Amino acid sequence: MTAESDARRDGESLLDLVAVMDRLRSPGGCPWDAEQTHTSLIEYLVEEAYEAIEAIEIGSRADLKEELGDVLLQVVFHSRIAQEHGEDPFDIDDVARGVVDKLTSRHPHVFGDVTAADADEVEANWVKLKAAEKQRASVLDGIPNGLPALALAAKTLSRTTRGGVDVAAPQVDPPSGDDRERAYGETLLGLVAAARAEGIDAEAALRAAVRDYAATVRAVEPKP
Repeated sequence: MTAESDARRDGESLLDLVAVMDRLRSPGGCPWDAEQTHTSLIEYLVEEAYEAIEAIEIGSRADLKEELGDVLLQVVFHSRIAQEHGEDPFDIDDVARGVVDKLTSRHPHVFGDVTAADADEVEANWVKLKAAEKQRASVLDGIPNGLPALALAAKTLSRTTRGGVDVAAPQVDPPSGDDRERAYGETLLGLVAAARAEGIDAEAALRAAVRDYAATVRAVEPKP
């Protein structure tokens, strides 16, 4: 089988998924699917994303394939619901087209005449292009505040560093041990246990610390 026929086969499977979702959502289809909204599906979108992460970390190849399918289903489901909007409808083709446009515009070293020496330079270009495209005033704009505290902290620190803003995070002594990842994990778990013993919500405490750090970043970064 040629590469071209492989690609055609894969594309047909995606079209089959869109057709199945359309049948489920249409009159005479599934009552449960028909009554879902973007809001009612939020919990499933979050759940499927975390299950995909778990499959990547500790699952099998079969697990990962299944969980990626469940994530894809959520995208197709939301896109099908969006078709029914009375004032501003869009469909899965519009969603896919937006991704294609984004990828081509943010990879000028592949689709244009820009040169990028390595992955770090690619990432730096991506950040600049995204900031210009979104017309963001801060390197921290666009970070979802609903992220779990640890993910929010990591994203905030990453954006600050990539944006070239010199704001040091609170310093702590690194844990000891040959297995660094395990050592850090045990340290974090120990901090959560210590906070819990004192009646402190570790999640809320970290979110507050991130907010304070972010406020400092926004105060010192150059204004556009």
